[in-house]
Amino acid sequence: CFRALKLIKRSCLPSVPTAGYASATSVPRITTHYTIHPRDKDKRWEGVNMERFAEEADVVVVGGGPAGLSAAIRLKQLATEHGKEIRVCLVEKASQIGAHTLSGACLEPRALEELFPDWKERGAPLNTPVTEDKFGILTKKYRIPVPMLPGLPMVNHGNYIVRLGHLVAWLGEQAEALGVEVYPGYAAAEVLFHEDGSVKGIATNDVGIQKDGAPKATFERGLELHAKVTIFAEGCHGHLAKQLYKKYNLRENCQPQSYGIGLKELWTIDEKKWKPGRIEHTVGWPLDRHTYGGSFLYHLNEGEPLVALGFVVGLDYQNPYLNPFREFQRWKHHPSVQPTLEGGKRIAYGARALNEGGFQVI
Repeated sequence: CFRALKLIKRSCLPSVPTAGYASATSVPRITTHYTIHPRDKDKRWEGVNMERFAEEADVVVVGGGPAGLSAAIRLKQLATEHGKEIRVCLVEKASQIGAHTLSGACLEPRALEELFPDWKERGAPLNTPVTEDKFGILTKKYRIPVPMLPGLPMVNHGNYIVRLGHLVAWLGEQAEALGVEVYPGYAAAEVLFHEDGSVKGIATNDVGIQKDGAPKATFERGLELHAKVTIFAEGCHGHLAKQLYKKYNLRENCQPQSYGIGLKELWTIDEKKWKPGRIEHTVGWPLDRHTYGGSFLYHLNEGEPLVALGFVVGLDYQNPYLNPFREFQRWKHHPSVQPTLEGGKRIAYGARALNEGGFQVI
């Protein structure tokens, strides 16, 4: 049967001319530590010094987001309270702290107050207290308002609308002031293990590699960071965390994680339409009743008429023709949303993966 299928395929498909096409031998080979062309078998890497420089620390934190920075800060605070000196190192793949942080975001300040009771005096960038909360169910043409009763999860009284990247940058400054060694621009590429299988630390990425995988003259090996404790705060679907899930079977007897994609834009709008402190959330149209998702529209008080808007779609959607970005565009044209944006200008945009499984999948 397979031989017959091959003959049919050869007779039906037109032959491909060889002129103008690269041969198989001329296609650049990608050489990394995890491909079919390992460096120890690639002649281009012969004679390249592969020794890593190693540093010792008490704690290494992987990821410079809100969780990783808060952990590093609290560790230094506790060490100071007990009169101890510990070395805490934090590595972050972005070129600067906060550069890869993307979120709505509406912040409940309780955890921040526990970390820094004097956060207002320190100048934390929480400039927009929530003044108005609106929630609605959308149909194709109408918006059905849902009353925001006290005690419901979507009630944001006492919360703040923030630009999370700015807050994370501020947390990075506070961490450095406490003595945390912050290393932006260094991606953790590998988990290191002791002989007994316990985590030894991490290694950062190698730099100075060409697109075809060959070393440049500027090639430098990554740095090893060894620690008594390594904290992985990579965020959603971190590649090192996935290695640890497999090695230690951490997902056994756990409910599978579910994911979503969040699309966000930042707009300047007509000042007459600007309502600083207003929060709007919707569910329903343009998604069907089988697809999880919703939207947000936040009016920021940043000295200019800014709104942050976004759309979330669960990645377990079953319709193969559904396009989250297209659904976002359709939502922006809803009669209850479009008037806010008319005459405005989009000045920034981005997207990120989201954990949607909740506490029960941990």
